[in-house]
Amino acid sequence: MCGISGVFGTDDPLIASDMISCLSHRGPDGQGYWSDSVNRVGNISFGHSRLAIIDVIGSSQPIQSEHGCVLVQNGEIYNQTEIRDSSSYPWKTSGDGEAILAAHFNSIPSPSVIPEPVSGKKNGWYRVSSGVNQALRHVEWVKRLNGMWGFALWDPRYRELILCRDEFGIKPLMKWQSDDGSLLFASEAKAFRGHPEYFPRLDTQALFARLAFEYSLDDTSLFSGVSQVRPGTIETWSLDSNGRAVLTGVADYSQIKNSPNKEWNPNNASHLLHSLRMGLADRLNSDVPVGIVLSGGLDSSMVAALAKDASEIAGKPIPKCWTVSESEDNPDFKAAVEVANSLDLDHHCWTLDEDVFWKRLPNLSWAGEDLDLTVLFFQPLFEQMSKEVKVGICGQGADEIHAGYPRHSNLSDHSNLVSQRLNLIDHPIAENLSSGLLLDNDIIGPGQPWTAPPPRVEEVYCNLENTLNFEMSRGQLTNFQLRLVDRHSMSHGLEVRVPFLSRQHLELSSKLPMDWRFKQGYMEKRALREAAALTNLPRNIVSRPKLPAGTATSPGLINSIINELKPNITEWNAETPHLAPLLDKMPDIAIGFRLFCSLHLQPDTKSLNMNTDLFSLLDSVETMELF
Repeated sequence: MCGISGVFGTDDPLIASDMISCLSHRGPDGQGYWSDSVNRVGNISFGHSRLAIIDVIGSSQPIQSEHGCVLVQNGEIYNQTEIRDSSSYPWKTSGDGEAILAAHFNSIPSPSVIPEPVSGKKNGWYRVSSGVNQALRHVEWVKRLNGMWGFALWDPRYRELILCRDEFGIKPLMKWQSDDGSLLFASEAKAFRGHPEYFPRLDTQALFARLAFEYSLDDTSLFSGVSQVRPGTIETWSLDSNGRAVLTGVADYSQIKNSPNKEWNPNNASHLLHSLRMGLADRLNSDVPVGIVLSGGLDSSMVAALAKDASEIAGKPIPKCWTVSESEDNPDFKAAVEVANSLDLDHHCWTLDEDVFWKRLPNLSWAGEDLDLTVLFFQPLFEQMSKEVKVGICGQGADEIHAGYPRHSNLSDHSNLVSQRLNLIDHPIAENLSSGLLLDNDIIGPGQPWTAPPPRVEEVYCNLENTLNFEMSRGQLTNFQLRLVDRHSMSHGLEVRVPFLSRQHLELSSKLPMDWRFKQGYMEKRALREAAALTNLPRNIVSRPKLPAGTATSPGLINSIINELKPNITEWNAETPHLAPLLDKMPDIAIGFRLFCSLHLQPDTKSLNMNTDLFSLLDSVETMELF
């Protein structure tokens, strides 16, 4: 688990080092840098900030292989032992990153002819070629990898840069192209501030979608010109004769989609539970201590219930559990304590005070690169965990797979809410989004920030299967849940793993009939509760209804902030009249948006002080032409 950065083109290769300095929080255990010239027309450079999890002493990055390829990786490859046992690759380390190089080495031979510089044209945000899709050559070896990752691999034999992200997008990988054609990539958008010509600007279309749907859609970010490598895809890049980076291919190696099987019945619950147990066992593989994020909800409680079995399978110590809340009277806090006690697990728990909460808000916004405040409890939780462990296990992903959110029980109401939000934004772009249109169709397609035209709201929420597929593929899971967990955990040098998104569990859960996810008259996550009933969890925990994570953990603290700032919110919203009707109805998001503008849309962050009084930060936002 680390932070990665890179520059491909004519820009100063040392920029990659400046970029990784912006990501030092992701890797407190060391930094690495590598660069080389490319075909006398440009350069390739990598930066790496390491959080040492596997092969703590060795495995520093960037890693250079015997066949000349160079790798920077963020994440973990869980089946590295299998790849080692089946490969003739000359291993140099005990780390999992080399499994990527080995899989590549065994599948991609040296070319018979050295490739010439490519040609390409500007299309959307990036320069792209119109030739053969070079990414297709890499599908089969990438499919061998099982884990979570965002990596960049340079192959000097083909003069080719490969960017790739895991199938769920658990690990981030952002990209931006400068005016002269250099491609920059990094684990977080803030790294692009290492480039002298990068100026953070708001992406209006992405913002409006974020406000309406509650998460960014597709591969967009809130920053104009900054997009993501799509989960489950491979991108290949080369330089043209002028040293400009050209996208030469995009290929899907995995696309997540539900395929319900009507024959499922409660007798299959043991198989569903076992798939989670094996996925957890894989994620306990670590050379450093591991802890469980125990919220008190069903998902994290199931992880805790399987901890002893999974530890025995993995041959690892039983993890400790960690819980935080605003008070010991909080229902989730009480549930977490009951779970830990009933399972006889070592449990660390504590409460937040209001002063800490207020002081955390700037760090929350800076780390998250988002507008959401309700996940604030993540920050102090991860900070406390990082004092004793380097790896956390959480229950993220279960709600997306098993239909665990309140909206899944009333899709019609949620559809109306999303449409209402779009209608409250007084801007033509919002009208276009409601009609399934974009400002510029050139930004739709492989490698571009939008994978398809904006969805028609009524079609997304017409039935549960459509909704779940949409949320899995177009943003809810990747762009909100997983991204926020990654940002907030890595801001304290903590790796978080998600066993509900293991291949074992997904293979079975994707076949669940919709009425075994949610059915009128039953609680949410129906099949998962059948599986949970087979564990040693108390029955009242198995039958507890879901509460929203943020508001369940700290509703009083969030409300205190909103009430304190209510007069200010109205004044701030008036400065953005296009958004005022909507933000007036979303006070927590209004505060988050104000903080985002204050911290992320300023050209100079060197003068930023996260210890600055919150009111001073909020008042420091100059009137900006955002739209």
